[in-house]
Amino acid sequence: MSQHFAISIIQTLRQHRFQAYLVGGCVRDLLLKREPADFDVATSASPAQVMEIFPETYAVGAQFGVVLVPLPEEQRENGSENNLPKADAVEVATFRSDLGYSDGRRPDEVRFSQDPREDVARRDFTINGMMLDPVSGEVLDFVGGQKDLDAGIIRAIGDPGRRFAEDKLRMLRAVRFAARFEYAIDESTLAAMQRLAGEIQVVSRERVRDELTRMLTEGHGRRAFLLLDQTELLKEVLPEISAMKGVQQPPAFHPEGDVFVHTLLLLENLPQPCSSTLAWGALLHDVGKPATFRVAPDRIRFDGHVDVGVKIAEEICERLRFANHDAAQVLALIDNHMRFGQVTGMKESTLKKFLRLPGFDEHLALHRADSLASHRNLSTYKLLQKKLTEIPPEEIRPAALITGDDLIASGYAPGPRFREILEAVEDGQLEGRLPSRESALEFVKSAFPL
Repeated sequence: MSQHFAISIIQTLRQHRFQAYLVGGCVRDLLLKREPADFDVATSASPAQVMEIFPETYAVGAQFGVVLVPLPEEQRENGSENNLPKADAVEVATFRSDLGYSDGRRPDEVRFSQDPREDVARRDFTINGMMLDPVSGEVLDFVGGQKDLDAGIIRAIGDPGRRFAEDKLRMLRAVRFAARFEYAIDESTLAAMQRLAGEIQVVSRERVRDELTRMLTEGHGRRAFLLLDQTELLKEVLPEISAMKGVQQPPAFHPEGDVFVHTLLLLENLPQPCSSTLAWGALLHDVGKPATFRVAPDRIRFDGHVDVGVKIAEEICERLRFANHDAAQVLALIDNHMRFGQVTGMKESTLKKFLRLPGFDEHLALHRADSLASHRNLSTYKLLQKKLTEIPPEEIRPAALITGDDLIASGYAPGPRFREILEAVEDGQLEGRLPSRESALEFVKSAFPL
């Protein structure tokens, strides 16, 4: 959404004699010459006054001083009044100070204010604590946010321990911002995170999942996970990834180092933009290796690490409350990532079935990143790209030559044998041995006599 709508809201509020400014991440991004994802406004007007000025306002958090002002309907990108996307609305928040955070997320009580300094003092990080007058261009910076932007520092506003006690998720947000902008975390902020890392457990698993997903998909996953490790947060939110550290791999296949090093290098090689399922599949693809590590006479081995990894990843997806369809794709990526080593020996029918896996583009992208993070041999990746170009889609997923009804009509009794027969026919079709319905029925009579 363009900032023009946010500015028009500010101008309208000022016409009613209220203070109003752009605030938070949009100010940070504008100062960094980045395109903000959305625009937030802070004002001295109370929620009731904002709703009176803008009758269509949605009181999504009026008790905390927050309301949404939607774009005019004809300008909305998508959605409806009942499910208004953030991109189609401006969040307008009343200046406030927060009193107590019993649940480690929301204030027990808020006190509305006329002073923007009070409002900024309860925000998370200095780079997110600036206000901007979009008309004059003046930046209201009461916390040294511009200085920290210039120096590349993530610093909590005021006392870090207090800021993190107010909302424990801020510890993960500090990591995400430091990774995204390639900034350092201020020493006192870092020390507080290390001291309080265990308290991240009180945050809802959904909020943790969403923050980790942002880290994985914003293009700086490797740095984010190194910072998670440094801050002691990794062993709290994903102990299964922390367990990868120091798990050695056979140098002939993995000259880059241990499982943790390999996994973080893989994250660095993911395509951008990257889907959340591909990112999580990449992070967890070798999660079964620590549990299956053994030193054999010939080399280090991880027998059964795929099956073990699928089970561990299933537990993680359940713990972090993944949607069922997302979890299914993540588990499929883990389950199939070693099959790429078998491609050159696959029968034509097996290869075509492999190519038609749901979301195969993600499987292929994971294989490419996996290869680049280890032996760097992309021959299989290039071969499969060529196959996908050469083989028409209708040959990868052709219409069935015969059905169960055809088998019944030919005298076969329904039962478990049907699946075996139909799969054999499909294999013959995919390999070009059975080009027609007639040839398929002849094959069935000879290969599966009544």
